[in-house]
Amino acid sequence: MATYITLLNFTDQGIRNVKETTKRAEAFKAMAKKAEVTVKDIYWTLGRYDLIAILEATDDERVTAVGLSAGSLGNVRTQTLRAFSTEEIGRILAKMP
Repeated sequence: MATYITLLNFTDQGIRNVKETTKRAEAFKAMAKKAEVTVKDIYWTLGRYDLIAILEATDDERVTAVGLSAGSLGNVRTQTLRAFSTEEIGRILAKMP
């Protein structure tokens, strides 16, 4: 399983309805599960991003579909990063010429 870190910011709509954010997070987890994406955790943060979600999936397409679905609801904008463990980056580095 690949790991992804999704950085989220509230839209104007999302911040207006911020009291619903934990309910939306649960709905996001259910939506991700249907797409065979595991939400390992969600954090509400201070600073540049309002939330961070840690996801696991078998491929980029599943995670992209979940991000697009979440964004289409109008409460958040997403930016997703593929994350590599120490073991994974070790295999990548071993392939360097």
